[in-house]
Amino acid sequence: MPPALRPAALAAVLLLIGATTGCSLLAAPGTRVPGEPAPVPPKQVVLTAAQALDDSGGARVEVLREGPDGRRTASGTLAWGDRDEAELTVTDELGTGHLTLRDGGIDLAYQGGAAKHADRGTAESLDPRAGTDPAGYAGGWTTALITNPGSRAYAIAQTGRIGSLGGEQLAGTTVAHYRGSAPVADYFGADGELTPQRLAAVVDWYRQRGVAEVGYDLWIGPGPQLLRLRETVRGSAGTTVTTTDVSGPDTGGGTPAAGG
Repeated sequence: MPPALRPAALAAVLLLIGATTGCSLLAAPGTRVPGEPAPVPPKQVVLTAAQALDDSGGARVEVLREGPDGRRTASGTLAWGDRDEAELTVTDELGTGHLTLRDGGIDLAYQGGAAKHADRGTAESLDPRAGTDPAGYAGGWTTALITNPGSRAYAIAQTGRIGSLGGEQLAGTTVAHYRGSAPVADYFGADGELTPQRLAAVVDWYRQRGVAEVGYDLWIGPGPQLLRLRETVRGSAGTTVTTTDVSGPDTGGGTPAAGG
């Protein structure tokens, strides 16, 4: 997954966004009303929301994954920036577990059993479907749980095609719905911290499963604020959908349960 946003890399984009802060968040690109401000291009809206989430330093997340392999859920809090922490309850085919992250070290224990340990580079070794190679890739479930959702939004904005689907209601708030996709190699290549060997292994994992690109839906509220992120992966074994709802780090709500 992409690393935390780098403000210097976004400076030129944010200057452009700053010049359009009066623009409509929900207006479709190219539909300008005479006398009204021009709509903000989807890429700019997504980048601004991603940066705002990165700047916040933390969030509460509710995650739901559904696909041919079954259903998984996770909920809890993440912190990034000066802190590198996570505290999550995870439910998957092994039961209910408790996942913690401290300074790059990950521990996952199920129902009071002994904790399994990994670091960020081998996070996927904690996936119930992981192989014996601790550096192998198992589909990104564990990695996604400990990654700032803003950095995933940043990656799709930087590497993919994004279009506006207009306004929708989410938890009683009018939000903008955007959709994008990117080739697997481009999307994961946006992570400047992946070694060439690691990137090759990730891309090969998807290639073997017939996955050519990663699809994303993003729901962004006033602010702009990233409220929901949905990843869709279609391959030879079927379609896997992972939905992440994002709210303030000290609240239990703010968005509906993932998957709505």
